[in-house]
Amino acid sequence: MKPLGLNPQNVNRVLIYRLGSLGDTVVALPALHLVARTFPNARRLMLTNFPVHAKAPAASAIIGESDLVHGYISYPVGTRNLLELTRVWQSIRRFRPEILIYLVKPRGDRVVNRDVRFFKLCGIKRITGLPIRELAEPLYLPDSDMWEHESERLLRTIRELGESDIEDLKNWDLRLTDTEQNKARQLLSPISGQPFIACGPGTKMQAKDWGKENWRQLLTRLGAVLPGHALLLVGAKEDSSVSDYSAVGWQGPVLNLCGQVTPRETAAVMMGAELFLGPDSGPMHLAAAQGVPCIIAFASRDRRGYWFPVGKHHQVVYHTMDCSLCRLEICIRQKKKCLTSISVDEMLQAALLAMEHKEIVGL
Repeated sequence: MKPLGLNPQNVNRVLIYRLGSLGDTVVALPALHLVARTFPNARRLMLTNFPVHAKAPAASAIIGESDLVHGYISYPVGTRNLLELTRVWQSIRRFRPEILIYLVKPRGDRVVNRDVRFFKLCGIKRITGLPIRELAEPLYLPDSDMWEHESERLLRTIRELGESDIEDLKNWDLRLTDTEQNKARQLLSPISGQPFIACGPGTKMQAKDWGKENWRQLLTRLGAVLPGHALLLVGAKEDSSVSDYSAVGWQGPVLNLCGQVTPRETAAVMMGAELFLGPDSGPMHLAAAQGVPCIIAFASRDRRGYWFPVGKHHQVVYHTMDCSLCRLEICIRQKKKCLTSISVDEMLQAALLAMEHKEIVGL
């Protein structure tokens, strides 16, 4: 295999272009693993954005010391500042990448063409992964009435590098270090030996917020069904108070780690969870990457399946409305009816179904 005329074994420098925060970085893991396998001898840098929100970690905080990426060139997303663009241009020119792996979400042909011109000015001659024509949008899958997952679309854009299976957990491996896993064991020591459920009720987007009263009722009722289980709460520091509020009725031990752990440590502490409950969020993708069944109150602001947790045994509650696919970040006029229509009963039954199926399949 020689993508774009290159012998992968002889490639020394690869630039990977991926924007976004926690969830965006996690869903790119299968593509990052494929790039690492294809160019095993190359130094791989990622061109990415500085965090755009206080609760949005940088890509480096998620990829860590996994060896999937060896360094970063960061810039403010959407910048038009000439000095900033010159700095990025100079950084890329100094690195001298032999190929660019373009892993950015579809943004329209005009933006893609603008990016191509910029990267050519940086001296990059070979680019793969451009989201154009049939690669610009996820495919509709009529058999399941779902849309192709973003992880699968990314792999489709770089298929000339090889094949990869998003259902294989090896392709979601964060390669957590011994230090990170030891830290997780220490943090979990207050509930050591107990089965536990993980929950991340917080979200940085109003349109994805199911509401703290709903989470409180759900956890109260689920805790009554699972009196021998502990509850682990995860999220950013800003999610600590809503997590505490939601957990008031839980009968067993409660461990709130919001704001106390890195994204990679969050993945490590959730590895042993029997379930993850939450909205469409970064922690959801982290839990799914660890093979944890996810029970999600999912806003229908985007296509069904496109951002769902990848893997088996998840229970996603998604209601199609006349205003679905709005992609709003703040929903005022329709009062988040795609979310508010999701009942506590539905989420409870989804959680119990996942627990039952989990025991049957012996996960």
